[in-house]
Amino acid sequence: MCGIVGYIGTKKASPILIDGLLKLEYRGYDSAGISTMENGYISNMKDKGRVKNLYELEGIHDLSGTIGIAHTRWATHGKPAKENSHPHMDNSNTFSVVHNGIIENYQELKAFLYDNGYHFLSQTDTEIIPNLIHYYYSRSTEIDEKLLHAIHLACKDLKGSYAIEVLCKDEPNTMIVARKDSPLVIGVGEDENYISSDIPAILSYTKNFYLLNDGDLAKLSKNQVSFYDLNLNSISKELKSIDWDVSACEKDGYEDFMLKEIYEQPKSVRETIGSRLKKNEKVNFEDIGFTKETLSKFNKIYLVACGTAMHAGLAVKPMIEKLCHIPVIVDIASEFRYREPLIDENTLCIYISQSGETADTIAALKLSKKEGATTIAISNVIGSSITREADYTIYTHAGPEIAVASTKAYTSQITLLTLLTLYFAEVLESVDAKVINEIKEELLLLPEKISEVLQDSTKVKDFAHRVYTEKDIFFLGRGTDYTVSMEASLKLKEISYIHSEAYAAGELKHGPIALIENGITVIGILTDPNLVEKSVSNLQEVITRGAKTLIVTNQELNKENYDEVITIPNTNPLISPILSIIPLQLFSYYISKEKGLDVDKPRNLAKSVTVE
Repeated sequence: MCGIVGYIGTKKASPILIDGLLKLEYRGYDSAGISTMENGYISNMKDKGRVKNLYELEGIHDLSGTIGIAHTRWATHGKPAKENSHPHMDNSNTFSVVHNGIIENYQELKAFLYDNGYHFLSQTDTEIIPNLIHYYYSRSTEIDEKLLHAIHLACKDLKGSYAIEVLCKDEPNTMIVARKDSPLVIGVGEDENYISSDIPAILSYTKNFYLLNDGDLAKLSKNQVSFYDLNLNSISKELKSIDWDVSACEKDGYEDFMLKEIYEQPKSVRETIGSRLKKNEKVNFEDIGFTKETLSKFNKIYLVACGTAMHAGLAVKPMIEKLCHIPVIVDIASEFRYREPLIDENTLCIYISQSGETADTIAALKLSKKEGATTIAISNVIGSSITREADYTIYTHAGPEIAVASTKAYTSQITLLTLLTLYFAEVLESVDAKVINEIKEELLLLPEKISEVLQDSTKVKDFAHRVYTEKDIFFLGRGTDYTVSMEASLKLKEISYIHSEAYAAGELKHGPIALIENGITVIGILTDPNLVEKSVSNLQEVITRGAKTLIVTNQELNKENYDEVITIPNTNPLISPILSIIPLQLFSYYISKEKGLDVDKPRNLAKSVTVE
């Protein structure tokens, strides 16, 4: 959550900072602000509301400084208000700080600073940071690197998570940044450096990045970056090149990022398959290189994630169990870490996070490593925190996903998990090769079949127009269709604010059918031929009670029984979630558009949930 941008170089900083904040709007926020170095003083301009409001602040167009920091805030301490917006300054206006994360011991530190004569203008945890830096800076006996030492001492006092940028009036050609459990990257240009919490914000300026680890500090000038560890020892960093297409961070003619990303799914699935699967060849995971002996020792597999990524795990659980004969537990990261899960050296834990910065997922991964489990991270972002914590990392290749509601990342995650499952099954020799080869053939056809689904969205759009005013919508499915129902329901909640629920169709008579009344909308998913007969019976139960029905299917049905039927291409039921979700992503999108809502930035939500 929140967003950080920084610039130090030869250009005017304020336009670069605001441009970066605009590109971070998908992270979710309630206020924005910038600080720049201006001829011997620090200018600090901020306000609640959208980034574009900054353009209206008096004097912002007169800023000429070439060093600055910027922030979009998602409220954790203190209501959305100008005084709670970042950047925050110390009492002497010597330091300006922006901060992502949560300082868990801020009340204790605030009391300490009160006792030493400091006062506070906000209700935030962040305001203690510039004042704490001032406390150490004003008492420092250091001759060299006085600022660096003061920030280091302040960071040692902080408990919780942080990514911070610091400006100091006394050192106008320097910026210092630090991170712990919150993402921060440094982009390198010619006689300039960029800082951000997320690569897309600065991708149009550079493709060369330094990735900070937990506990790292960095001192920046316009043409140099020096790195330090937890003990302030000088360390070196490898400069990495990120080959994302800059146009992937733009709407490219689409009305919204979400719609663009839905239509990018043939490409994102194709590129996630990439070189891992070729016709008539075994699945390639040389980067993991598990042997049969290694895989055979695992007596269970955990798939741990949050939200949509957790639904991707649920979609693949039946496949792993069927093809590999290993029990699979899909768990919510925020629950997993607090209930003493039964894991040991014979457990394989797979952690899924689009951003690679999901706080609960990273914490769960660290817990499992302490217990001796083998860990694999699945992420869309190279060098993200989760990838640096795990024993092994494999990447989806969805490209930047800007819309808050995940679409192409979800289908790419299922695709990659499917490939991983097939690889495990081939190494273990746990199922007939013919079964594996049939799924591999279907997997290679998926990009083309996704394109077919996307060719005509008329029926979905028309049905969305008919039901967009409703208050409750229900999704039904069995087997993998139930997991798709959960993801479809989440999408609808996220961007339309319509209450929706997903139910395993066989559970209807055990309570949920009491909610069905005349005129209510029920969406059914039917892609498994072994479950069609039972699912049709369940749908008939809601139809007889007056429900309107939309069906997504690749099975032969009597279409006259339903209000609308969306037919998708046939495929193996184990990988059908990659196809069946797509019409329902569009359904949520079109309902949101009918309601006139902000599709890409739904209220109260953020793209990267970097706090617990």
